[in-house]
Amino acid sequence: MRIATKNLILSLLILSLYPLSLTARPFVFILSQDDLKDATSSSSDDSPPDPTTSHDSSEWDEFGSESDSPHKSEDELDPGSWRPIFEPDSSSSAPPDPVPASESDSLYFSGVSNMVSAASSGDARVMEEAVAEIEAASNEGYAHARSVLGFLSGMGMMRARNKAKAFLFHHFAAAGGNMQSKMALAYTYSRQDLYAELAEVAVNSFLISKDSPVIEPVRIHSGTEENKEALRKSRGEDDEDFQILEYQALKGNAGAMYKIGLFYYFGLRGLRRDHAKAMSWFLKAVEKGEPRSMELLGEIYARGAGVERNYSKALECLTLAAKQQLFSAFNGMGYLYVKGFGVDKNYTKAKEYFEKAANNDDAGGHYNLGVMHLKGIGVKKDVKIACKYFILAANAGQPKAFYQLAKMFHTGVGLKKNLPMATALYKLVAERGPWSSLSRWALESYLKGDVGKAFFLYSRMAELGYEVAQSNAAWILDKYGERSMCMGESEFCTDAERHQRAHSLWWQASEQGNEHAALLIGDAYYYGRGTERDYHRAAEAYMHAKSQSNAQAMFNLGYMHEHGQGLPFDLHLAKRYYDQALEIDPAAKLPVTLALTSLWIRKNYADGFLVHVIDSLPEFYPKVEVWVEDVLFEEGNATILTLFACLLTVLYLRERNRRHAVPAAGEVAVPHNPIEHAAPVPN
Repeated sequence: MRIATKNLILSLLILSLYPLSLTARPFVFILSQDDLKDATSSSSDDSPPDPTTSHDSSEWDEFGSESDSPHKSEDELDPGSWRPIFEPDSSSSAPPDPVPASESDSLYFSGVSNMVSAASSGDARVMEEAVAEIEAASNEGYAHARSVLGFLSGMGMMRARNKAKAFLFHHFAAAGGNMQSKMALAYTYSRQDLYAELAEVAVNSFLISKDSPVIEPVRIHSGTEENKEALRKSRGEDDEDFQILEYQALKGNAGAMYKIGLFYYFGLRGLRRDHAKAMSWFLKAVEKGEPRSMELLGEIYARGAGVERNYSKALECLTLAAKQQLFSAFNGMGYLYVKGFGVDKNYTKAKEYFEKAANNDDAGGHYNLGVMHLKGIGVKKDVKIACKYFILAANAGQPKAFYQLAKMFHTGVGLKKNLPMATALYKLVAERGPWSSLSRWALESYLKGDVGKAFFLYSRMAELGYEVAQSNAAWILDKYGERSMCMGESEFCTDAERHQRAHSLWWQASEQGNEHAALLIGDAYYYGRGTERDYHRAAEAYMHAKSQSNAQAMFNLGYMHEHGQGLPFDLHLAKRYYDQALEIDPAAKLPVTLALTSLWIRKNYADGFLVHVIDSLPEFYPKVEVWVEDVLFEEGNATILTLFACLLTVLYLRERNRRHAVPAAGEVAVPHNPIEHAAPVPN
C-alpha cells in the first residue's frame, strides 16, 4: 500500500509539470488551511452525520464564510487590474459601484492608459506624463499606483533600475490589497504564504459546477524563430479554423455552436471575451439538445456570471445534461444539494451524484468525494481516502485538487510535510488567477503587430513569475531590437540597456527550466553580449541546458573542453559531449562530424599547421562575415558580382561542351588516362 501511494504521488508530481487539461471541468468546494489542520481530530467518529440535518457550513464552505454571498467579479478579486482598459465592454456579474471614482482612481487609470499608448507608439514624452500621473496617485497612498511604480523600478523604465525601491513599492501595494504586487513578491522572494493566499483567490475565480478552461500563455517563439503554428491558432475571428467552425455553427451544427460559445465566454483562441455572444450561442446549442451547453448554462445560472442568479434554472439545465449521460453535470447537481441552493440540503443525494460522476472517471467526482471524506460530510471522516481521491483528481488535471494537495503538503495532513512541493503547487494554481488575463491582452497586441504594447504587457507578466512571459519579452527584445519600443531609464533603451534587460529576462526563464533560455544565457557570457565575457558562467549555463537534454549545449561544452575555455582541457570529454549531441539530435551530424575531425587533427597533430588554422577560425570568421555584408551585399557590388558569376558560368559551360564534343569523322577520340587523373593515395 505504501509503494502504491508513493507511485500515485510520483505520477502526480510528474503530471504537475505539464499544462493543466483544457477539459478539466468539475465543481468543487474548497477548505481552509485551518480545516486541514483539524481534519484528524474527529477521525475516530464512526457515525456519519444525519444527511437531513443542517451542517455548519463554516466548517467546509467552498469559498470560506462568504460562500453564500454573491460571486465576486474578476475586478474585485484582482483590484487594480488593467481590465477596464483592455476589456471596457466585458460583462460583469458584480453590481455597478454607486460611488463615483476617486481622483486617485482617475489618475491611476489615466496613467496606465497613457503608459500603454506610449509603449505602443514609442513616445517617451507621453510615457513621462503617464509616470507623473502614476506618481501623483501613489503620493495619495493609492496602492495600485504603487504596484505600477514597483514594476517600473524593477524593470528600469523611466527611472534607474532599483530592486530595493521595487520591493518597497510592491510591499506597500500588497499591504493595500494589490494582488499583482503579491504575485511579484511571492515570485521574487519565494513567499509560500503569499502563493497560498494567491492560490486561494485563483480558486475562488474558477467556476462552480465545472472548472474553467485553462488559458495557457502562448509561447510566441520556438527557439530563435516565431512560433507560427501556435500563433495561427490564436488569431481569433481571422483564424481560418474559427471561420470554418462558425460556418458549421450557422448551418446548425450544435457542437460548433457550443465551441464558439466557449471561445467567447472565456476569451479563448485569441477572441475578445463577450458574454452576450457566448450566451446566444449556448442557447442555440441547447435548442439543438447539446448537453455541454446545458451544463455550462447551469453553471452560469448557479454562479450568476453575466446573468441574474437563478438556482432553479441551474438545476433544470444540469438535470437535462445529466440525462444525456454528461456525467460531469452530476457534480453541479451535487453542489446544489450539498449547499441547499434552490433545493433542500441533502448530503446523501449530493454523495450519490458525486459518486455517479466519479464512477465514470470524472475528476470532479473524485475531488468532491475527497472533500466529503476530508470533512466527514455525509460520510465517515477519513483523510487517507480523501488524499486518494485528491490524487486521482490531480492526475486527471483537476486544478483545485492541486490546491488541496498543496495544503496537505504544507500542513502535513494526509501527506508528509513538504514545503517546497507545497510552494510549487500553490504557484501552479496561483498562475491561473484573474491576473493571467495579461497574457491574453499581450498576445492580442502581438498578433495585431503592436510589438511595443505586447512587450510592455509581457514585461509586467514576467515580473509576476510567468516563465512564458519572461521568454516572450526577452525574445521580442532580441528579435525586434529598437522596434520593441523598449523604454529605458530616460527615453528609449540604449543597446546596452536592451541587452541587459534581455539577459535578465532570459536568466529568469532559465531558472524556471527553459532550456533555450539557459542556452542563450551561456551564449551571452561566452561572447560577452549584454554582460562581461565569462567562460566559467557560460559553462554553468550550458550545463543547465545540457541537463535538459539540449544538443546545442552539449556541443558547446564539447567545444569548451576541446579548447580549455572555462572548463579543463580534455579531448576525451570533448568527444563524449560531441557524441551525446549527435545522439540527442541526428540533425547535428554535419557540425559534429566537423568537430570530431578537428578533434582528431588536434590529437594527432598537436603542434601542426592545421591546428593553428582551426584555432584562428573564430577570429577569422567575423572578419569574413563583415566583408561579405559590407562588400558583397552592397547593392552595386552585388549586381556586378552576380553578372560576373553569370559570365563565368556561361564561359565554363561553353568550354565544357567544346571538350566533350563528338569527334569529327576520321578523328580518333583519345580517352583520358585513368592513372594520370586518379586521386593520390595517402601514405
